[in-house]
Amino acid sequence: MLGPGYEVRASLGHVADLPERELGVDVERDFAPTYEVKKDKKPVVEALKRAAKGKRLLIATDPDREGEAIGWHVARLLGRDPKEPLRVEFHEITPRVVRQAVQNPRPIDQNLVDAQQARRVLDRLVGYNLSPLLSLEFRKRALSAGRVQSVALRLLVEREEEIEAFRPEEYWTLEGVFALGQDRTLPASLYEVEGKRLWAGQGEKEGKLHLANEAQAQALAEEVKGPSYRVVQVETRERRKSPPPPFTTSTLQQAASSRLGYTASRTMRIAQRLYEGVDLPEGTVGLITYMRTDSVRVSPEALQAAREVIQRIFGLEYLPEGPRVYRNRKEGVQDAHEAIRPTDVRRTPDSVRKYLSDEEYRLYDLIWRRFVASQMRDALYDQTVVLLKVAPSGLTKDEGEKPRFTFRASGSVLKFEGYLKAWGRGDEGGVAQAVNEGQEVEAEPPLPLVAEGTGAELLEVKAQQHFTEPPPRYTDATLVKTMEELGIGRPSTYAPTLETLEKRGYMVRKGRTLLPTPLGRQVTHYLKERFPQVVAYEFTARMEDRLDQVEEGKAPWPKVVWEFYEPFLGELSQVPKKTCPRCGRPLELKVSRFGQFLGCTGYPECTYTEPLERKKEAEPIGEACPKCGRPLVRKEGRYGSFIACSGYPECDYTRDDGEPTGHTCPKCGSQVLEKRSRRGKPYYKCENNACDFLSFYPLLDQTCPSCGWPLVKKGEGACMNPACPVHDPKLVPPPKASSRAASSSGDLASRGRRSSRRKAARAGESRTGAKAKAKVQEPSPPKPPKDWEELKPFLGELTPEERQAAEALALGEVLSPEAAKLAQRAIFKLRMKKGRARKEAVT
Repeated sequence: MLGPGYEVRASLGHVADLPERELGVDVERDFAPTYEVKKDKKPVVEALKRAAKGKRLLIATDPDREGEAIGWHVARLLGRDPKEPLRVEFHEITPRVVRQAVQNPRPIDQNLVDAQQARRVLDRLVGYNLSPLLSLEFRKRALSAGRVQSVALRLLVEREEEIEAFRPEEYWTLEGVFALGQDRTLPASLYEVEGKRLWAGQGEKEGKLHLANEAQAQALAEEVKGPSYRVVQVETRERRKSPPPPFTTSTLQQAASSRLGYTASRTMRIAQRLYEGVDLPEGTVGLITYMRTDSVRVSPEALQAAREVIQRIFGLEYLPEGPRVYRNRKEGVQDAHEAIRPTDVRRTPDSVRKYLSDEEYRLYDLIWRRFVASQMRDALYDQTVVLLKVAPSGLTKDEGEKPRFTFRASGSVLKFEGYLKAWGRGDEGGVAQAVNEGQEVEAEPPLPLVAEGTGAELLEVKAQQHFTEPPPRYTDATLVKTMEELGIGRPSTYAPTLETLEKRGYMVRKGRTLLPTPLGRQVTHYLKERFPQVVAYEFTARMEDRLDQVEEGKAPWPKVVWEFYEPFLGELSQVPKKTCPRCGRPLELKVSRFGQFLGCTGYPECTYTEPLERKKEAEPIGEACPKCGRPLVRKEGRYGSFIACSGYPECDYTRDDGEPTGHTCPKCGSQVLEKRSRRGKPYYKCENNACDFLSFYPLLDQTCPSCGWPLVKKGEGACMNPACPVHDPKLVPPPKASSRAASSSGDLASRGRRSSRRKAARAGESRTGAKAKAKVQEPSPPKPPKDWEELKPFLGELTPEERQAAEALALGEVLSPEAAKLAQRAIFKLRMKKGRARKEAVT
């Protein structure tokens, strides 16, 4: 796009960050962060330095806080002044926009950098203090907590508890069919009884009629059969349904989840590829604008191009008089980016389909259709409502007789498709709102033409039973929508938040729904009890608003961090600490090459340690072993839970653990269980370990007409029996050499080979004896510590001998082997004291 005078290099994301094993934040000096180059990015930084030497530098990272912070780090590491005009920004990667941006560089926006620093420092302060507490409390590795993820988890847990506490209530409705003459019928529902409308919600409601049981419904059904009816009102009016605005990050994730079944993370990965560029005949071009935005603003040029495409593809009747301009309903929206749209709307999905993968095409098609639809005319419906009431005697007006029963029928007909021609009929969770009364208008079965005053005969009436429904479980779409409404997180955080919850084992997916795990529930209850502000909806949303103010230059970032950190410290100080059973000092989470463990903070004076994860006790399941009759228990193994005989090792009976599906194994007749993989995906396996039946698709109640095996849920049903003539070979999982039998024999063989090698090595050592010992090199002398200046304040903690040895080592003096060992021990103690002092400063 820029020609041969430019060389383009990638930083591959963040090049610098806070240190991995230290806090890296100086709380005493306005939360000053300490950055270091990430280990895997050191070669990248060196390559960038070589490439930029003696050349003009332009930084074109993503146009958001993260991108600005990456650019700031790159500028510093390459020895450039961030205040120089070296930052170029573009929201779409097309030749015109890129060339225009390169001609207008600007300095790094320090406000954006400060907002990202504030968020990073806050996350580090919370995570560094809270994550070890969770691991200590639940004796599990790799647990984490955060400002956004913990609140999102709370939403999942509270919704699940609401569903469990829900008690469905019975209610009844009456559905009638009326004859209007000339072989015309009209279905209608009982609407009012003596002025009281039927109530179909949870519990009683004042002024409404609630049919709570069948007896009441049947008694009322007998009453409505007696009188004659007539049509007292026919109302037909036009309803408009306006198109939804173009996509923001959250609405894109919602629509991709609802229409395509994509998770938020998958949607953003595909969108990133479409933004960064696709190889087309004219070159590599970005197909969509930047995909992390909460604005619905669109440039005038893009609006004009969309109007031309609508007129050419759909016709002039679908084009409104002027461009539609959308405004954000929420306050505080960052309007720097446009909405997500095609970079060139004239590039239709079909024209680029052969250059895209299937998932890229489907997402681009969704974005293109949404943008085009947003500039089309309203959809128009003719909606008709008919009211039927009890006719007075002889169909004459009788002031003394009031109609007791009112039936209501409604229908609507789509009169003009409007934007639905491009977008289709499916809406995502009420994203599109009708103009009139803010209600959704959908096409219903049309009603027959009928005039007011027409007599109607009630042919039949049916009492129908219903039950109130609990709130639905969250999906990616509805959880992101709720987070956006509550102000929790920002466009760039929705997908990573869901990914983290799944990776930590706090939630699992069941189809498209999200369910909290028992661990997720326990963590949420612990945080609500000990750290109520961390998981408070209002507090977290206010923090996001304050970070936005930092970005706008309205608040200093250290002050914003302190506003959150100060109450967090208060809650942290109230948490009781686990103490060492030997010396009474607090225990802390430590890491060695063998993993995490609990150790005494008094080390090296106190050497007490204990494993982090305790072995789970066997849990009786209330069944007898089919082999020996002893009780069966649930145990935890390397590959998850399993059922085993409590008489092991005398009895070796085992079977898989999982939820019974109600299906029997077509191979051996045992139960088929539903199990979950490490990533939470369901699969279906025979409980008999000796049987190899396995399916990645749910089993249906239908059986194959050819072989009798149960069909699996793929398409309209498929047979996975390899011996069946209608078998689908893709359904059978490929054989793995790492099955239990193969792996056990393979493990024995490999252990045997390793044992033989060890024996041969020991024999070789004994033969070479003195020769091998002669080749052992003397240990190299210890080097002076690089952090000596940081260790000097703690010299008073050492004995005089240790201090003398440490100072000699720091000066580079030659030490005897004994003095070198003493100096190394002294330096180790000093570093322990330094680390403890940093933690005390934080807490």
